[in-house]
Amino acid sequence: MPKTTALVRPGTDLDRDSGAAHGEDVTRSVVPLHSDRGSFENHKDFFIERDGVRFAGTHLIIDLWGCERLDDIDHIDAAMRESVEAADATLLHIHLHHFTPNDGVSGVAVLAESHISVHTWPECGYAAFDVFMCGEARPNEAVAVLERFFRPSRVEVSEHLRGRD
Repeated sequence: MPKTTALVRPGTDLDRDSGAAHGEDVTRSVVPLHSDRGSFENHKDFFIERDGVRFAGTHLIIDLWGCERLDDIDHIDAAMRESVEAADATLLHIHLHHFTPNDGVSGVAVLAESHISVHTWPECGYAAFDVFMCGEARPNEAVAVLERFFRPSRVEVSEHLRGRD
């Protein structure tokens, strides 16, 4: 019988009230560690080879300027979830935290393929996202999702190939 590994049994409700007071951690749903692509135990190497270059994964540094809704933790949660889906990645866990007095949000979506992190400065209209993914995930697909959710006036994206041979 195949071994199933999960952080929490599917269907278990770990969510705190999505309207948690500012300054509280908001923990979002936890999903199984396996995707439809099969057991991760069967994969020995998630390194990628593209154009003759072998590397661990693609790390995008995404700066968004002139953004909307950077203090809306539920909106940020939805943007991160849709980014994961668009990139064909596997969500394991999302943890977001609201800060006072500026209502900024920091957090991370932990992925089987690595992570997406966010830090927002609503008072400046600025958001900093890191999107790091290995394997067959497509991190560049997250950029258009973030643009649609936050409607920035300016976007800067830099790419770094992590673990490059």
